Amino acid sequence: MQSEQLRALQAPLKEMYRAEPASAVAKMQVEWKLDPAKIACHRVTAETRQVAGLHQFAGGSGAELCSADMLLDSLAACAGVTLCAVATAMEIPLHGGSVTVAAELDFRGTLGVDRSTPIGLQNLSLAFQLDTTAEEPVLQKLLQLTERYCVIHQTLSAANPIASSIAKTA
Repeated sequence: MQSEQLRALQAPLKEMYRAEPASAVAKMQVEWKLDPAKIACHRVTAETRQVAGLHQFAGGSGAELCSADMLLDSLAACAGVTLCAVATAMEIPLHGGSVTVAAELDFRGTLGVDRSTPIGLQNLSLAFQLDTTAEEPVLQKLLQLTERYCVIHQTLSAANPIASSIAKTA
């Protein structure tokens, strides 16, 4: 794709987002099913996407996986596996369940439509639905320990500067 093709693709979206700011907010969500017996989880979809590309709100076709979707998937997968491991360690009877991660992304920021709009995912949420007989205090402890030991949760929720670099290949 050439620069002018990208601009032509995004121009009507930018215009729409200027005119209707609410139309630029994508509500994103992923859901994973827990497999406590294996201390694993799997994504709830028959779709297999392996190519990352522009989100539809940025002019993408929707056929490629948006990197923001991948981030949500990463949090869901890590939190699901961590919860299964913690439940196993705590001997909590867990027969299944799901983990859902949701967020919003206002594309006016990343497309340069409105410089005051934050760039990045906002309003992240993590929700578990569990098939268990455990009592509420035990479930709250399970959630607390899952948050504590989930690598992706800790990475995203902590102020975490990223060291970036760029180099030319030979």
